[in-house]
Amino acid sequence: MNTIGERIQELRKQLSISQQDLSIRAEVSKSMINRYETKSVQPPADVLNKIANVLNTSVDYLINGNTDEKAKATLKNTELLVHFKEIEELPN
Repeated sequence: MNTIGERIQELRKQLSISQQDLSIRAEVSKSMINRYETKSVQPPADVLNKIANVLNTSVDYLINGNTDEKAKATLKNTELLVHFKEIEELPN
């Protein structure tokens, strides 16, 4: 199972955002971003929320790695998300 830091790093790299860029946008020092990613230091709730916003994901995904929450955070089109849920509930 991935840690919060590993999920932060993975999403940051997917978005081609450097640690420096993330630190500026989340209003945290670069050294703290590095600690979150590599030393298993958990960010406080307010910082975690800022990081999630910058990375276009949910706090729940960063903490738990819940892919449903990541999908909700990634899909901006709520109508499309509703259709996916309807399809998921169809009988086999």
